[in-house]
Amino acid sequence: MALTADDVARIAGLARLHLTEDECAALAPELDIILSSVEQVSEVTRDDIVMMTHALPLTNVMRPDVVTPSLTPEQALAGAPAEEDGRFRVPQILGEEA
Repeated sequence: MALTADDVARIAGLARLHLTEDECAALAPELDIILSSVEQVSEVTRDDIVMMTHALPLTNVMRPDVVTPSLTPEQALAGAPAEEDGRFRVPQILGEEA
């Protein structure tokens, strides 16, 4: 079943898109090709084929959560361009009303 310009206009209306008649007429054959391609893929679907989300199996590699020595606050602030009350001082980027 081929899509018509009226079908495209109806779909565009449902998607709240404004298309001219010329745009609807131009998009009808393109959308028809897309729908035909989806239909062909659907025909290939078989129950014995496992669905995949990635081409390769993925595993999440986690390291143990171990506490290790880190910088003291003074060491961390040593390279800061500005410091205030033991914290990094940064330029204000939002106004007071935010």
